[in-house]
Amino acid sequence: MSVARVARVEGIPYRLPLRGTLAWGAHSQLSAAEHVLVRVTLDDGTVGVAEATPRPTIYGETPGSVVAILRHLDPALLGLPIDDEAALNRVRNSVANNHTARGALDMALWDARARTRGETLLGTLLGPNHRVRVSFILGIAPPAEMLAEAERVVAAGVRCLKVKVGRDHARDLAVIRELRRAFGDVVELYADSNETLTAETAPAALTAMREAGLTCVEEPLPVRELRARADLHARAILPIVADDSCFTPADLARELSFDTFDILNVKTARNGFTDGLVMLREAAGRGKRGMVGSQASTGLGTLHAALLSTRAEVTEPCELSFVLKLADDLLSLPITFRDGWLDVPTLRDHTLDAAQVERYRL
Repeated sequence: MSVARVARVEGIPYRLPLRGTLAWGAHSQLSAAEHVLVRVTLDDGTVGVAEATPRPTIYGETPGSVVAILRHLDPALLGLPIDDEAALNRVRNSVANNHTARGALDMALWDARARTRGETLLGTLLGPNHRVRVSFILGIAPPAEMLAEAERVVAAGVRCLKVKVGRDHARDLAVIRELRRAFGDVVELYADSNETLTAETAPAALTAMREAGLTCVEEPLPVRELRARADLHARAILPIVADDSCFTPADLARELSFDTFDILNVKTARNGFTDGLVMLREAAGRGKRGMVGSQASTGLGTLHAALLSTRAEVTEPCELSFVLKLADDLLSLPITFRDGWLDVPTLRDHTLDAAQVERYRL
């Protein structure tokens, strides 16, 4: 039997409305999911798909740049056997940066490879943890709005909130106290500082977060301040999650060398499956805990992140509930949560709705 080969790679931009705005860090915010559907077609007609989530303020990518880099890579990918992973990865990694474009391309290739073998991604990637704890990204907003959104997603089955902080420390603590009063110990809380603290303010800020009942904090200091981050981690005030500091396997190697974190946040949106699996294994081998994050992924990206979340190395709640922030989606079925968990095998019948793709494509 002949092996199927890559016949076409394309990017289809689309825009999905959100329920309100997601704000994070010092200045960033998102009012709609302006993403790109990455589609790989093989010469036997098999199609693999994935979602690219460009973030100009994080990766420097836009929907237009994702489409352009896929067009740039297309000639080198054409004709390559879908089972020649080494060759496909050489082409995918022949360009620097472009994280979400390369991550989505990787996942679309995995999808096409599974399908041409008569398999599914779920059957290929499902790990031992079929039920995964989920978290919701609670963006910076007026306190009353944050509390109302938290109540809505908790009612929808979420039991862990990742609270964006960093613009006003006193206000952040007040919001956290309100969340704790509203939900008690039923809901786990942790913070994402998005590099907004300083070496001078971070120890006191992390101590206050710990005393407020937060379980960990993501990227409290700027990534460029490597020694300061290593020193802060050595103080063991509050477990630190690595996200912006670990975009790539090479970044992870540096962070492990300097011992800057406790929990690795791998994102399929930027790492794909190939690098994501490697990074989870490398971190676990050094005694680090693991989680799978969301780059504000819509339904398709959530399906892919959920599959990686089932791996044995993943120990923490994973950011799989951003779909609750969407006013609509491209999937044929809604993703639902129960008592803080997502039952990943129930997603086997969730597929792209072609009519929805046409409705929201740009």
